[in-house]
Parts: sequence; structure tokens; C-alpha cells
Amino acid sequence: MKTTKILYMLWVNDMDRAVAFYRDVFELNVHTQSPTWSELTLGDSTVALHQGTNDSFRMTGLSFEVDDIEEACREIEAAGGSIVHPPRDGGIPGLLLAEVADIDGNRIQLGSHGN
Repeated sequence: MKTTKILYMLWVNDMDRAVAFYRDVFELNVHTQSPTWSELTLGDSTVALHQGTNDSFRMTGLSFEVDDIEEACREIEAAGGSIVHPPRDGGIPGLLLAEVADIDGNRIQLGSHGN
């Protein structure tokens, strides 16, 4: 498995408003913007904004993009972590998502556009 990107993901109600906030207040660069997913960067750091609804759970957290999500899950389990939700369709063609936990139970999202 190869890690290809690290993201810190936030759920937002209004994508345009959220992008403007992080762009203007923190001077982040808009790398990509769509109604459901946007990425803002500063150096090698990425803040990802995911469209949610008013009643959606506001989990923020660490997300890793990997080249092989199945292999990543195997490596996590072999290292003492656990799979909370195995890889599943991410709602975008080719996107797979999984939720895993590290050895202390901290939950991490994995995403892959490959396998």
C-alpha cells in the first residue's frame, strides 16, 4: 500500500460559504471545488470540505488516500488496528471508502480511487 494524500475533512452545510470562509480567513488555496467536495491547500496540507445536511453528524477527522484500500485494511489489522467499516462504494464512480481504527481506537477514514 502507498499513501498518496493526507486530508483533514470537515462537513459543511453550504459549500460556497465554507470555501469562502477557509479561503478568505486562513488564506488557503482552492485546489478543487464542487457542490459536494472541495479541497483547499496550504503547502502540503489539505483541508477537504464534504457537503452534509443540517442534521448530519459533524465528525471531523483524519483521512488518508491510498492506492490500494484492501491492502491498507490488511496492513492496519496486521499492525493491531481494526476495520470499523470495510471498503464500500463512496458514491462517486471509482471511489471506495473504509473506516478503520488505530491501535488506540482512533477512527480514520481511508479513501481510494483505484482498486
